[in-house]
This record gives sequence, structure tokens and C-alpha cells, in this order.
Amino acid sequence: MRKRRPARTVPKPGEGKRGESGYLGYLLMQAGAANRHRMERAMAGIGITPPQFLVLTMVRAYPGLSNADLARLCVLTPQTVNVVVANLERDGAVVRRQHADHGRIRQIELTPAGEAMLAKCRPKARAIDRQLLDGLSAQDERAIRRWLVGIAKAGDMDDG
Repeated sequence: MRKRRPARTVPKPGEGKRGESGYLGYLLMQAGAANRHRMERAMAGIGITPPQFLVLTMVRAYPGLSNADLARLCVLTPQTVNVVVANLERDGAVVRRQHADHGRIRQIELTPAGEAMLAKCRPKARAIDRQLLDGLSAQDERAIRRWLVGIAKAGDMDDG
């Protein structure tokens, strides 16, 4: 008869390699996943997904973007952005217009309905940001923002 091995338990966030002794890259991914989960729960009541919120936010900030531009800005695949934009267009939140000089490029712009959707999302996103900053000083926040931006710049995939 075989001896049974005791069942292994998966450590919770903060334990073992999921804690302070874990690889920084893993901890960053774990934190990102936890934040995305918070965003999914917060936006569910509005009927918006985190990628939709992100696309609406970037289109508002940078009107006239193409799908390819959005994919790079939102760190999503072009296929995902295409589906997200198609769904937002179907819901009347965005319109795609032909680029004046490049006929194959379609630029994306928010509609008034898209502005209204975004206005509903912003307070929830701000509340999540406040949770992330809970217990941090303004100096800590600036240091974390610089650190995160530095990581993104060092790994910039747009630089060829």
C-alpha cells in the first residue's frame, strides 16, 4: 500500500514566495492581478470591464487613436482591443472615423454616451487608487510612481 503524501496547501498572498521574499516581478504581477480583480468587481455594477474602462480613458485622453495605438497604450493585444472597441462602438460609446490622410486607419473617438460611461467609472477607479495609497505618504507615492514609470521605460517595447 502506498503512503499518501500530505496535501500541499497553496500559500496565500503575503506568505512564502507570495510574500516579501518572492521575486519582485512575480509580486508586481500578483499586485496587478489583485488590482484588476478589484476593478472588475467595482466596474461590474456599471456594466464595464477593466479593458473597456482603460480604452475609454485613453481615447478621452488622446482622441483619434487607432486600434494599434490603443493596443500599445493599454498593454493589450490588438485582437483584444478590436473586440473591446467593437463592443464599445456597438454600445454607442465610441465611433470610428476614417483617418484624413490614411484611408486604412480608423481613428476612435468618444461619443457623449462614452463620456457618460466614463463619468460613472471614474469615482470607482479613484476609490481604488485611494485604497492603493492608503497608509503611504505623498513622498512614498511619488517614489512608487517614479519606480513604476522607470520599470515601464526600461522595458519599453515601442523603442524598436
